[in-house]
Amino acid sequence: MLTSSSRAQLSASACRSRDARIYSVKSLGARGRVKPSRRTTISVATSHSTDSQVENIDFIEQGRLVVAITGATGFVGSKLVELLLEGGAEVRVLTRDVARARARLSPSRLPRGDVAFVGPEKWRRGLIGATHVVNLAGEPISTRWDPRIKGEIMASRVKTTKTIVEHMHSIKDVDKRPKVLVNASAIGYYGTSETNTYDESSGPGQDYLSQVCQAWEQTALGVPGECRVVLLRLGIVLDRDGGALGKMVPTFQAFMGGPLGDGSQWFSWIHREDAVGLIMESLTNEDLEGAVNCVAPTPVRMREMCETLGETLGKPNWLPVPDFAIKSLLGEGATVVLNGQMVRPKNALDAGYKFKYERIDQALRQILRR
Repeated sequence: MLTSSSRAQLSASACRSRDARIYSVKSLGARGRVKPSRRTTISVATSHSTDSQVENIDFIEQGRLVVAITGATGFVGSKLVELLLEGGAEVRVLTRDVARARARLSPSRLPRGDVAFVGPEKWRRGLIGATHVVNLAGEPISTRWDPRIKGEIMASRVKTTKTIVEHMHSIKDVDKRPKVLVNASAIGYYGTSETNTYDESSGPGQDYLSQVCQAWEQTALGVPGECRVVLLRLGIVLDRDGGALGKMVPTFQAFMGGPLGDGSQWFSWIHREDAVGLIMESLTNEDLEGAVNCVAPTPVRMREMCETLGETLGKPNWLPVPDFAIKSLLGEGATVVLNGQMVRPKNALDAGYKFKYERIDQALRQILRR
């Protein structure tokens, strides 16, 4: 969701970045939507590309957002790409697999605009002249953990972030360095509790996921000093075609729905539109810096979440999945679904972000009845 404040910042009277450059998007069309360009321009930079083949990604239209994104093909990243293109921004997809990224973000599925797909050997090139970076890359955590998987969960986040930070430092021309890094993290930073309430001033937990988040965030803070860093601590992102809700809906539709575990764990959620909207706000709103909890203002218990889901679908909420079954399936990874935390988005609210979906019933109705 583009809030009124972020839309104003992304329009002709847009926000001012720290180096006094103005970033904007194309003029708004009918009903507040952005007029798209006449065609989609696709460029590719791989290890086999020559400098002349990727020269076009050095060009910056004056006053235009140029956003380099990792994790662009994911559940949140793909929607972010769509919204940026609708707004007239140039998007540079920093990817490990160009062919796979192009298949998932094919021109037929995207608004018209300018997209460059940049292979790993050319990531530095893709960052030169970019005005903003959004780092969403990371291996999924909702799986059975073993030492190898835990290593991949940590490495996929820290190594990618370290690569971005090192490339930014290697760009000697300060004017061509990105001025904003929005780096994903997670509310797992706080650990888990059934009684505590956490905001951005709360300290870290002691468990494995907290350690991952702390290492991830600390690495992101190594960017050059002139770069504003937003550490986006994502909660459980909801939409029908992926994430936790995408897995829960089929079981309810099969009349087998129910809470995971005893249902008392906190479920700090956010609608995908608001997750992407808060990233957009972070790109342009200088009041957002440091930790930002990317969750709706009204967390619920797992029990309430499932009751509301059942009511929205018109299906029963009667078959809980016991702890032992989840632990047998996921092992130590069961902590992701059996334990939670009550997290508030204090910094986002203080910075003026207006959530489109504040209540779980409101969010589920929009997702499941559209």
